[in-house]
Amino acid sequence: MSRASRRNFSRISIASAAARLMAEDGIEDIAFAKRKAARQIGATDAHAMPDDAEVESELRLYLTLYQGEEQPSRLRHLREAALETMDWLRPFRPYLTGAALDGTASGFSAVDLLLFADSGKDVEIFLLDNGIAYTAEKPRHRQAETLLRLSLPKADVNLHIFPAHLEHQRFQRRDGRERERLPPDKLRRLLEEA
Repeated sequence: MSRASRRNFSRISIASAAARLMAEDGIEDIAFAKRKAARQIGATDAHAMPDDAEVESELRLYLTLYQGEEQPSRLRHLREAALETMDWLRPFRPYLTGAALDGTASGFSAVDLLLFADSGKDVEIFLLDNGIAYTAEKPRHRQAETLLRLSLPKADVNLHIFPAHLEHQRFQRRDGRERERLPPDKLRRLLEEA
């Protein structure tokens, strides 16, 4: 087997193992899943590391093969929970993003919402005024002000809060691809059409 063939085989193996870890163990961070998968299969070639898109493709395949019966209802459930949450968070201009939107949601996935507010404190006050418990964490995106995690009856929800002036800015994933996002009216149409 040539060096290129071995590298390609290793990329596919790592992507597949990372997808399994994400689906079965609830790992959300693709980079962490790739590193852990590479260690598990004994891959040592740094150039053989798959990109995020390859892992997401393998994750979709894994979910179709091994969780195909429950995946459509899981996505619908998360999207309905997202829409319900977005409706009461409308003052903060919410958008759905992440696994519930792109179809890679596993049984461990939370709903990821982007909010655009004058201040993250405004969102926190809103949640406190409505008796909604949350935990604040350091955001993963460098332009986000804060990350608030909610455990709601229908689903766990991550609120990624950005300054209001960034609402129309395009966000990119770590690998340079544009991060998809969907406003409530388009999510409602998506659910009606499904």
